[in-house]
Amino acid sequence: MTSFWFRHQLGIVVFLGVLLLIAVSNLRALRCLGKYAVPPCLPRVSILVPVRNEEAVIRHCLRSLLAQDYPDFEVLVLDDGSTDGTGAVLAALAREESRLRVLVGRPLPEGWLGKHWACQQLAEAATGELLLFTDADTIHHPWALRLGVAALLEEQADLLSGFLHQRLITWGERLTVPTIFWCFFSFLPLALAHRVRMPALSLTNGQWMLFRRSAYMGIGGHAAVRNHPVDDIALGQRVKARGLRWRIVDLGDFVSCRMYASFRAALEGFTKNLFAVFDFRLAEYLFVWLWMALVTVEPLAVAILWPLGVGRNVFAFWPALLAVGEMLALWGIAMARLRFPFYLAFLYPVHILLLVFIAFRSLLWTATGRATWKGRTLPRHRIRLV
Repeated sequence: MTSFWFRHQLGIVVFLGVLLLIAVSNLRALRCLGKYAVPPCLPRVSILVPVRNEEAVIRHCLRSLLAQDYPDFEVLVLDDGSTDGTGAVLAALAREESRLRVLVGRPLPEGWLGKHWACQQLAEAATGELLLFTDADTIHHPWALRLGVAALLEEQADLLSGFLHQRLITWGERLTVPTIFWCFFSFLPLALAHRVRMPALSLTNGQWMLFRRSAYMGIGGHAAVRNHPVDDIALGQRVKARGLRWRIVDLGDFVSCRMYASFRAALEGFTKNLFAVFDFRLAEYLFVWLWMALVTVEPLAVAILWPLGVGRNVFAFWPALLAVGEMLALWGIAMARLRFPFYLAFLYPVHILLLVFIAFRSLLWTATGRATWKGRTLPRHRIRLV
């Protein structure tokens, strides 16, 4: 073997070792929602739900929200041009529940994405001191709001978001959804991210975002990110850029979500989001996904082929075996902590390579203006080299 390839293999081992340190540190840094004490006085909360063609799930979501054990809250839902039976479901629920206000979305202005415009309208109609944005495919424990507000107040946060329990029904979901959360859990050191102002060190999950109204308005609301495909991440970065307090917690015991109902839906959603997460920076994007493919495939291939006599004059066996073990440990930690089925850790090469494929699809669809969501074509964005 050559010294270059040996150093290369050691580089992969060190890289994965750093990720392991981050993941282990996140076990401590990620606080569970139930660990916060509930104060005696709780501010009024507006729960805001944008919906578009959510007939299958919206009833369950709203009933869980309306059942919150909380002294002062309202639920606002905005129908953003649904063409299925969503409107009829909302009308029936509104007749039964006085705390539910149903809004009909105004026409989409030029330069806005649909969900962002819906959220902006909801925020303008809200009366609460706190604003909770949540998705139509979420289910909330009766204590979720009380404990979420308690966490925001104890953390003195301006924006609180977190990891939900992701419900996985089909294999298409099992092979795509956990990978995104594995990436965040393994690459984002939460203890550091909570202490530094750097916007890039942040993760905000749009499935559940609890804002102080003053902070939301102070960063410009959704109007400030009106055409950014990943509004949640962009909003969190604006919070940090303004020197406000951003925090991530573990919501999984109290809030769940079925992020995508099929592989096709996951493919469409991640195609919309992945390149945007990197702010359309081409060089960084290509490097990250090519590197992830390499650190996934090479150690596994060497560990399998080396005992058969293949590549012995180039690669060493033990660094490859160590890298595979590190990958399994990384995935095992994340799957266990984030409540995914543990056996999915052993399928990590499939998870990562599938996401690499979707990443390049995201680049191509973005560059050609073919990305869509909820039946709407997304605007093309300028691609930057760096």
